[in-house]
Amino acid sequence: MLDELRRAPLLARLEPHQLERVARHARRIRLAAGQWLFQQGDPAECFYLLLAGQIRLFRLSTEGGEKVIELVGPGQTFAEALMCLNAPRYPVCAAALVDSELIAIESADFRAMLGESVETCFVLLGTLSQRLRALIGEIDALSLHTATSRLARYLALRLLPGTDTLELPVRKAVLASRLSIQPETFSRVIKSLVDQAIIRVDGHRVQVRDRRALFALAELADLLDPEASMLGLPVLHST
Repeated sequence: MLDELRRAPLLARLEPHQLERVARHARRIRLAAGQWLFQQGDPAECFYLLLAGQIRLFRLSTEGGEKVIELVGPGQTFAEALMCLNAPRYPVCAAALVDSELIAIESADFRAMLGESVETCFVLLGTLSQRLRALIGEIDALSLHTATSRLARYLALRLLPGTDTLELPVRKAVLASRLSIQPETFSRVIKSLVDQAIIRVDGHRVQVRDRRALFALAELADLLDPEASMLGLPVLHST
């Protein structure tokens, strides 16, 4: 377990004795696809490191509607910020999208360890600050871009240089919720992109037929410009 914990960015800079302490207060959890880890409102006694699989974090409305807040992949931690609160409760639900394996880390003892090390506190703050920046960027994307632009950005940012295909990691309905797009609107956007010969869709596989048009819709055309490399941005050549 020590090697698995050490690979998590949140824990990588802990001293060996601190990591051993974390391991003593941790346990391994395996979830089947569809199985819930916790529900919103449950006491937040642990935070988690995902080793394998995929977890969706989502909120349920009083009418039973579901909004996906985040899709967690292997190597990521989640719910760690709650340890800074008194008597915290999970603000979201968590469930496995596929068979998954996690490590549950006791929040109370980790918080006590933070109180003994200022340096460890700064490590945690750095990780949480990066996540905050990502959330601010997401809020901007959701508020300033259309449904077409949000989907185009999602696809464009997951294309590797020199490739024109990618696999959607989740069902289209889950992805639509993650991008705050109604399912029917999501279907219309996909059909529009297909009709414009910008993409081709075969199940979970998406082939980009017109990279430049996709990046224009995503408002990321600058990433196709060789001069972007001067700004430290990845250059994604058009095909």
